[in-house]
Amino acid sequence: VPPKNTSRTCPECGCVSKDNRQTQARFACVECGYEENADVVGAINVLRAGHARLACGEDVSPAKPAKARCAASVKQEPTEATHTGFGPV
Repeated sequence: VPPKNTSRTCPECGCVSKDNRQTQARFACVECGYEENADVVGAINVLRAGHARLACGEDVSPAKPAKARCAASVKQEPTEATHTGFGPV
């Protein structure tokens, strides 16, 4: 997972801003007000991006806009894979 902007991206709203990091240790989102230790925020974002890559093979790095990340992972199983067995397919 590329580390770029992982500790500048809000895990709540997706806002990416250098102003989210007022100090080395503290993260405070300028959009939604979410606050946490910057290393924890970075770890959350890396974990999410890693899970998305493993699950879907997608690049959903935090450097992408929140709208693009929300549109990712909308893959759907084929209908035959989700058929319940009741009635014809």
